[in-house]
Amino acid sequence: MKLFIDTSSNQKTIVKLDSKALIKTHTSPQSQALITVIAELLKREGKTVTDLTEIVVTPGPGAFTSLRIGVAVANALSFALKIPVNGHKLGTPVAPKYGKPPNISQPKRTPSKFL
Repeated sequence: MKLFIDTSSNQKTIVKLDSKALIKTHTSPQSQALITVIAELLKREGKTVTDLTEIVVTPGPGAFTSLRIGVAVANALSFALKIPVNGHKLGTPVAPKYGKPPNISQPKRTPSKFL
């Protein structure tokens, strides 16, 4: 069974569980709740993580933090369950693809008189 994860938006998290023709979608406002959303969906379908055979995650582009969470969870589950993620062979993690460089502020420079 495939687990689909899409955290490309910082407004919602989408998790789908594909079991033959059955696809369930769960949305949550924050990707930080991703593990809980996955567990809730598996429980609702009467499945466990050991029923998963593959993971498909949206690597981007999208929101910086949301993508990192989705990709990190997908890679961690892939490693723990020994199943492929995005068709990559085991042990090859997926990297997030950002639409633009992250907007991270630069560290403040210490005036040279204090060095």
